[in-house]
Amino acid sequence: MEDNVQDYARLMPEEAPEYLGQGGQGRLWVVGRGPLEVRGEARHGRLLIAHGAGAGQDSTFMQRLRSALEVQGVQTLAFEFVYMQRMREEGRRRPPPKIDRLVDELAGWCDIVSHPNLSPPWLGGKSMGGRAASLLAARDSAAGLVLCGYPFHPPGKPEKTRLAHWPLLACPVLVMQGARDPFGGRDEVAGYDLTSRTRVHFLEDGEHDWKPRKVSGRTQTSLIEEAAKVIGEYMAMYH
Repeated sequence: MEDNVQDYARLMPEEAPEYLGQGGQGRLWVVGRGPLEVRGEARHGRLLIAHGAGAGQDSTFMQRLRSALEVQGVQTLAFEFVYMQRMREEGRRRPPPKIDRLVDELAGWCDIVSHPNLSPPWLGGKSMGGRAASLLAARDSAAGLVLCGYPFHPPGKPEKTRLAHWPLLACPVLVMQGARDPFGGRDEVAGYDLTSRTRVHFLEDGEHDWKPRKVSGRTQTSLIEEAAKVIGEYMAMYH
């Protein structure tokens, strides 16, 4: 996402739902909250999508994923957590806050993008962003979840799973996971007792950012496009 606020349409938080309800799109600046980019037509639903811990919505991965989802008929609503906005302002890296704070931030954005004239947004995101989305869905419920590169456990610590809240998930859940993801690869995830409404799709030879080895004959772009197609088809089942 761009740094220049002048490139965005400014809206108060209470104005944003009505703007979106009337079909508004583009780059918005929600006063007191930060940037929101709305991209694509919601033929198969709307996805409020969060970024990962180390890179914002302008990362190559997030941009390619949102573009691919647009092609598949999924409207994406991309925001940035406050700590990422501060990183941009200060020009230096900072760690994300505790996950509970991110869950609360995500809940606020969910209110901002919700409107009676629109289908309820699905929640999701990359890695840490997906974890926050799943925790919010377990706490407050959600229409559905799309988790891209879910951090099932810290790398090298498979015994420390992040699944305690999983039994509380009552919505459809789609996990798009690289088969070689160090946060939870195919062999590990296959052994987890996930909910009956959870579907896991493995992206062959992909790691956490879905980058495959050259020997696989695949590319990150092809895996992102594969993932977007699966996400679009899955969301369409419930739209």
